[in-house]
Amino acid sequence: MNFEFASAARIVFGRGAAACIGAEAAALGRHAFVLTGSRPERSIPLLQQLENHHVRHTLFRVAQEPTTELVLAAVRQAVAGDCDLVIGVGGGSVVDAGKVVAALLTNGGDPMDYLEVIGSGRTLKRMSAAFIAVPTTAGTGAEVTRNAVLESNVHGVKVSMRSPFMLPRLAVVDPELTFSMPADLTAATGLDALTQLLEAFLSRNANPLTDAICREGLARAARSLLPAFCNGADPAAREDMCLASLCGGLALANAKLGAVHGIAGPFGGAFKAPHGAVCGRLLPFVAAANLAAIRRRASGSPAAARFEELARILTAKSSAGADEGVAWLRSLCDRLGVPRLSTYGFALEHSQDLIAKSIRSSSMRGNPIDLTTQELEMILEQAC
Repeated sequence: MNFEFASAARIVFGRGAAACIGAEAAALGRHAFVLTGSRPERSIPLLQQLENHHVRHTLFRVAQEPTTELVLAAVRQAVAGDCDLVIGVGGGSVVDAGKVVAALLTNGGDPMDYLEVIGSGRTLKRMSAAFIAVPTTAGTGAEVTRNAVLESNVHGVKVSMRSPFMLPRLAVVDPELTFSMPADLTAATGLDALTQLLEAFLSRNANPLTDAICREGLARAARSLLPAFCNGADPAAREDMCLASLCGGLALANAKLGAVHGIAGPFGGAFKAPHGAVCGRLLPFVAAANLAAIRRRASGSPAAARFEELARILTAKSSAGADEGVAWLRSLCDRLGVPRLSTYGFALEHSQDLIAKSIRSSSMRGNPIDLTTQELEMILEQAC
């Protein structure tokens, strides 16, 4: 058995952990390029910490999912300010944008030089500038992954820039920063975390380390996603979801994902839609299609036993079978009110183009079984 495991250099987790950022930043640089989300006022306590520790800062707002144009503008601003440290405070979009900025600060060039599928796919030659990732949502696990997803408006797709050099120098995960998330964002990001854990657990690239991490994360997400959605002030549920998100990031960075993300990536490039909500809509139908395909064409596959174990984890029932696990997923998504894909402008006539792009996705290569075009069509029809 051969595998590798990579993650952020350091992870600091816990309520109130964000109070350490000022001191940590002072040890890494003197001028921080700080990326924030659509509510930059939330970064005021962090900026005060930086001032208290004599670290200058330049602020940059990431109000949408990052595009190649946006990160280039950010890099130019960071270079003009002579910034030697990058801090991303926000959701997965902010953290991903920060990883790209940190990488381009030391490697130069354009994102298209390094992007998969649509770009040149060049390898980064130098370590990224020091990057501190501070997630304020519980979903993507981007604080511990080695890739960043960017949207290309020209190509109408979302693709990854990927390198071990992009792993953050420090990830600070403070559940208190997620308490203010509204219910719809809690559902979308939480479903992203759940999907990443499930796909990494079923992935053909899974290994003993990612298995252990997925089991822990899946159990926490299964018991706490709905409570966090119903009561955002539930500290135990919020902590569980932050851990589930962290586990999902650790797992996907080392085991790949599957067909849900294989479809969701191209979908997000073609239709403006919350990534987690798209994942949640696809999840039960992809799970059902995978299970049926394994039973028809690969009944001896280890993934068959994985589905049985997954059902026991999700339902917390020792006697649960694989079909009960799929039913549990469908019930959860119904209770969370996950929108249909048609909500975002998708229609069945878009299926062929979307499937063609999905098949080329790197995530699809981690799926436990190769799905046929007909099976992918059925998934999209059900999710529409």
